[in-house]
Amino acid sequence: MPREIEFPDPLQIPVFDNHTHLDISREGEPIDVAAALREAARVGVTRVMQIGCDLPSARLTIGLVDEHPQILGGVALHPNDAPRLAASGRLAAAYDEIEEYAAHPRVRVVGETGLDFFRTGPEGRGVQEESFRWHIDLAKRLGKTLQIHDRDAHDDVLRVLDSEQAPEKVVLHCFSGDVRFARECVDRGYHLSFAGPITFKSSQELRDALAVTPLDRVLVETDAPYLTPHPFRGATNAPVMLPLTVRRAAAVLGVSVPELCHQVNQTGERLYGSW
Repeated sequence: MPREIEFPDPLQIPVFDNHTHLDISREGEPIDVAAALREAARVGVTRVMQIGCDLPSARLTIGLVDEHPQILGGVALHPNDAPRLAASGRLAAAYDEIEEYAAHPRVRVVGETGLDFFRTGPEGRGVQEESFRWHIDLAKRLGKTLQIHDRDAHDDVLRVLDSEQAPEKVVLHCFSGDVRFARECVDRGYHLSFAGPITFKSSQELRDALAVTPLDRVLVETDAPYLTPHPFRGATNAPVMLPLTVRRAAAVLGVSVPELCHQVNQTGERLYGSW
């Protein structure tokens, strides 16, 4: 976390970051994970869900969950990675490696998987969908929570989940839909995880979606190092910035910050077990 950015005020009740990438640095220097965890703990973010979304980051995630008790993990092939692996003939081997890592007892998430129609064109979408279906099956076989990446593909994400009979525990990470999509997800029993964009002035539609989400279906995340909340939008994000999103989410939901933190922790225990 750059020193010129002031830390948020600490939360009264500690909470966890539902989705972060401690392996991705926007500055090109390796992240000091222990320091990032200490900084986050200073403001009440005491645990994180580290997501490895390609083979190198999945391997690193296994090392992090073994080394740091504050970290649980998720592993998958990102939707935009699957077509590249297929084109090089390495997709089947990648599936085997992800399945091995997903069985680790401190890996509680299969994800992020899903569909991304923003960065992948029509020529790669068939492989994306095949990969999504494979990850859904893996989550069901292992009894793990599925975390979904959905970019410009709301209806197709629901179509695939419906056709595959979704796992019991599903999270839409960095939720980006409108009120209609939020209600469709909630009706299916899914959980919605909200990130820094809910603090952006231009994101009223996203706040409206949060407002209709039941409190026990809400999670909060950074998706660091991306999507830094206001007033630090554009800077590098980190788990230490999560309180800014938590406080805005509580205001939108009309609950106190401690009440939201308490419920998020309960939901996390239900989805992922204890750290």
